[in-house]
Amino acid sequence: MPAEIRGLSTSDVAGLNAMFGRLSDLDLTLIREDLQNPEHVAEMAASPDLRWVVVDGDDIVGWATVNRLPGWSNHVGELRIVVVPQARGAGLGRDLTKQALRGGFGAGLEKIVIELAAGQERVIELFSSLGFTGEALLRDHIRDRDGELHDLIVLAHYARAGLDTLEAIGVVDALG
Repeated sequence: MPAEIRGLSTSDVAGLNAMFGRLSDLDLTLIREDLQNPEHVAEMAASPDLRWVVVDGDDIVGWATVNRLPGWSNHVGELRIVVVPQARGAGLGRDLTKQALRGGFGAGLEKIVIELAAGQERVIELFSSLGFTGEALLRDHIRDRDGELHDLIVLAHYARAGLDTLEAIGVVDALG
């Protein structure tokens, strides 16, 4: 049975904790949420709006969330996504990103951003192919767990400006 993308639910807490426990230090460095805190994972699952998992058999192998920014930026969502290393390269990240775009734009967001380490060329190419464009380069903005500094790239996808791309990846229907 192929992997399935579905909305996050409270029944996913144990699977998410297991998945997050298998992530590398680099993966964990690039995600703001405290994914190794079981209480935080349970809180996320209790509030599943704009959160998805990829399930392969009995295992959760991917997760994404679109967090609406507060205040004057409440039209912007911040995408966080991770696929376990063993499942990368099979298109799950692409499919999960498409789902996040459909969900975020369908919820009224006008812009979705993602932050990536500058050295992730394949990942940057993936997001670019889905209609994300460069928004900012922040030099020495990330300090990894070894204390090394890395540049951070911010990519953005604008709902209305990229309708051709959105239509090509099947997101236009979510915009209404």
